[in-house]
Amino acid sequence: MTAPLPLPASPGRAPASFADELRALATLAGPLAGANLVQMAVFAVDVIFVARLDPVDFAAATLGVFLYSVVLWALLGLATACAPIIAAELGRRAHAVREVRRSFRMALWLSVLAALPFVLLLANGEAILLLAGQDPRVAARADAFLDILLIALVPSVAAGVMRTVAATLGRPAWALAVTIMALMIGIAANWALVFGNAGFPALGLEGSAIASVVTTFAMLAAFSAILLLDPRLRRFRLFGRWWRPEWSRLGEIFRLGLPIALAFTLEGSLFGGAAILMGLIGVTAVAAHAVALNIAAIAFQIPLGIAQAATVRVGMAYGARDPAWIARAGRAAITAGTGCMMVTALAIWFAPGVLVSAYLDLDAPANAQTVPLAITYLAIAAMFQLLDGAQVVLAGALRGLQDTRVPMLIAGFGYWGVGFATAVVLGFGLKMEGVGIWLGLAAGLLAVSALLLRRWMRRAQLGLLPAGAPL
Repeated sequence: MTAPLPLPASPGRAPASFADELRALATLAGPLAGANLVQMAVFAVDVIFVARLDPVDFAAATLGVFLYSVVLWALLGLATACAPIIAAELGRRAHAVREVRRSFRMALWLSVLAALPFVLLLANGEAILLLAGQDPRVAARADAFLDILLIALVPSVAAGVMRTVAATLGRPAWALAVTIMALMIGIAANWALVFGNAGFPALGLEGSAIASVVTTFAMLAAFSAILLLDPRLRRFRLFGRWWRPEWSRLGEIFRLGLPIALAFTLEGSLFGGAAILMGLIGVTAVAAHAVALNIAAIAFQIPLGIAQAATVRVGMAYGARDPAWIARAGRAAITAGTGCMMVTALAIWFAPGVLVSAYLDLDAPANAQTVPLAITYLAIAAMFQLLDGAQVVLAGALRGLQDTRVPMLIAGFGYWGVGFATAVVLGFGLKMEGVGIWLGLAAGLLAVSALLLRRWMRRAQLGLLPAGAPL
């Protein structure tokens, strides 16, 4: 019998104080938030290069990436539900090597099994877009783009699982390092393949899709090497017996992950639905909305990283059956998330013109209507920054308690029953147009954050604490 293997980051041991918990959270959340911000730059690279092509190809890439991203985001929510399970195992006992390996293996299986039907679905991208009333030329080009991009779907989800597991096991810095590598590869590949530099053929839109595939496979290879070679991670022998099924664990990840995937989809589709509503107002409103939403999305990556860390920290406390640690971990995450969003809210409130100028020429006559609208929308975005940060961190903390079904229902009610409905009433019923739509987004975030906070505060009464833990 071999000796038990040491685990990273002293799992299962509660920090002595709130300050210690805050430091542990920051150590985990910092690299994850940084990786999220760099990932935004990776997406931006594709847009920058494709935007130089003709308008049909640019529209095709925009629609193709939208369809792909919605599916990818949902699949990542499904498969990376292994994080709270692994965190709980680490909190439960000091040597959970076999359980961690089982969770990782089944998360990889799930990523492949769940992605394959969507590959077949999106392979009919032209038909989907034609049903949505899109221009036939754009739909045909988007279909050609998706045919290549779909090669990256399975490896992209698999790389997301590897990133999640590495961070959960105490190595979040690898997520930032690999994402920076992906940014560099994405820039080089787009430069070479879209316009035919460095002796490569000029492939245009298809070249951008190939660049995304190359970048994804590079990330998959990098994370695979990290899990095999990192001294702290290789002790888990994560790829051992990769062919062996563990159906009960796969079912556990699926049951926990499906509501996460649906909640992600409900949230993302709210903002997509808002863009459609803006399209009913006019082109200027759509452009201003896109600029303001992109700025808000960049700020959102910071609390998203904190939420990912909160899932791990609360999950470890949940596995250790320590309600005091659970409370401390949640309080640290909520404090950090709202604190960061307060800073971004102040930046957006006091310097909206500076932020908008990164996207639009403030003095160009063509932008005379777009710029004021974007600044107006940003003023509302500044007000809901705290709400956005609170809801994502609270959702992450509840995932640490393996509570995902009711938060998914809250997301459906808050984002659509409150948010979208309010956007329609204010935007069109009361003729507030774009301002009303953005106030609707704020109302949805307020509803979700308030309900999630209530659920977190009543976790003991609702039976969300681990069975048998002292109250």
